[in-house]
Amino acid sequence: MTLAVRWIVGAAIACVVAWTARRSGALNAWGAAAAAAAGTIAVGAGWDWGVLLFGYFVSSSLLSRFRAAQKETRLLGRVEKGGQRDAAQVLANGGVFVLAAIGHAFTGHAALAALAAGALAASTADTWATELGTIARRAPRSIVTWRAVPVGTSGGVTAQGTVASLAGATFLGALAAGVSWGWTAALGAVGGGFFGSLFDSFLGGTIQDRRWCAHCAVATEQRTHVCGNATRHAGGWSWVDNDVVNALSTVAGALVGLVVWMAAA
Repeated sequence: MTLAVRWIVGAAIACVVAWTARRSGALNAWGAAAAAAAGTIAVGAGWDWGVLLFGYFVSSSLLSRFRAAQKETRLLGRVEKGGQRDAAQVLANGGVFVLAAIGHAFTGHAALAALAAGALAASTADTWATELGTIARRAPRSIVTWRAVPVGTSGGVTAQGTVASLAGATFLGALAAGVSWGWTAALGAVGGGFFGSLFDSFLGGTIQDRRWCAHCAVATEQRTHVCGNATRHAGGWSWVDNDVVNALSTVAGALVGLVVWMAAA
């Protein structure tokens, strides 16, 4: 199959997947457009790149629907975004992977595959940890202070979520090995994914914007709370939202993946 045909076929597949996700409520309109573009670029770099991105997206979408009503009830009024993912979320989680795919399409350098595996594994691990940790029976604890915090608090971790994080990183690593990226990329994905997820929690508990709704007396990420009242800044850096934290964690995962590749080279 020629490169041009692969791009066309890849674009068609990516658009169908994004449209399906939009119809199922996993993505909003801009999120679907961003996902379609990311999928097209990934397949353009190679079918193996498309497989990894598809595996991440499908597993994350399925887990987001698992016991969705319970998670929505537990998180109501605390998280900044919920339900449908928008373009910013898609780019925060997959942007590094897409940039690596573009670089690999032009250079074919193996280091970019290892970097991409670590980045996408970090997104996978964090998503799995969030989706399964939210429904853990025990209350989460702050990764910074180790004190119990309400469900949905940035920087909160649970044993169930931590295990899910490692499982997500391992899943992505297995996909990397399955598409013949080699054990180095697979190991980088496991290490980068797990580290990136923990780094995400650390950033969430330290520098991410924390806000307070005086009307409801509740901590939240929302600038306008679900009650309709404006919230006030209560900690962290005001410009660091969850999307920024996710993007930084994928960079951290990518760097770990690259370090593993360099150590084995």
